This record gives sequence, C-alpha cells and structure tokens, in this order.
Amino acid sequence: MDNKKIIELVKKIRAETGLGVMEIKAALEEANGDEKKAKEILKAKGFEKAEKRAERETHQGIVATYTHSTGKIGVMVELLCETDFVARNENFVSVARDLCLQVAAMNPKNVKELLEQEFIKDASVKVKDLVTALNAKFGENIKIGRMERFEI
Repeated sequence: MDNKKIIELVKKIRAETGLGVMEIKAALEEANGDEKKAKEILKAKGFEKAEKRAERETHQGIVATYTHSTGKIGVMVELLCETDFVARNENFVSVARDLCLQVAAMNPKNVKELLEQEFIKDASVKVKDLVTALNAKFGENIKIGRMERFEI
C-alpha cells in the first residue's frame, strides 16, 4: 500500500474518530490497509483503554437539558469527565445534548438501561459505544452520572 493512500485513510479515520495519527497508522498497518479492519482494531483498543480508565474519578462535566417543543417533556442529563477542559469541548457538549434527546425519546428507567439502548441518531451504535468513543477520543474516563425525565 502506498503512502499517499495511507495518508488519505489516516485523515479520513481521524476526521471520523478524532484519534491520534500514529495510533490510526499503526492500526492500518496491522490491518494491511483495510479501513474496516483498522476501525475494528481501533475500537477494540478503545474498549481496552476505557476499561483501564474506568476507575479514575470524574469530578467535572456538564448538566445538559432539553425541553420538547410541546413543553410537556423535559430532560436533564449529567455527563461526567475528569477535566473541565474536556467538559467545555464542543463534541462533549454535543454528545450530552444527544443523550438528552435519547432520554426524551426512549424514556429509559435508569442509566444502565440507557446505556444498552440503540442510539436514536444511528441504530448501529449503542449509547454505551457512543460514551466509549468519547472516552477514547479524549483519553479520559467519561460516564453518564444522573438523568431525569419529566413529563406532563
């Protein structure tokens, strides 16, 4: 596989995942240039790293809110991380908002049930995979703290 193609694949995967260039390049080399296999390798490594980070404390984060256009459903979700730097990141805030939409639409009874649901914006991904992807992207322990859904 030539360098030009590897560079293009690295750029593409980096844009999708936000992972490091060298990490992506190593996965592509391990997968012999197969983009799909490389993504699976990266995903597996991300889960391993996420498990190692799971014990680290999360004292930062944000509380995201959503109110349905009818005004009859409201949601609050606490998304936790290790540093305020990550909590202010646009991608982190966006995922927190998406989690509010998820809770409003799917009405999970608790965080454990929420994590096992298919993500409403992409049914091929579970909510726990979305959180793990954030974990891999930022290199921090990220988890959903509390959530509450109000309905009239």
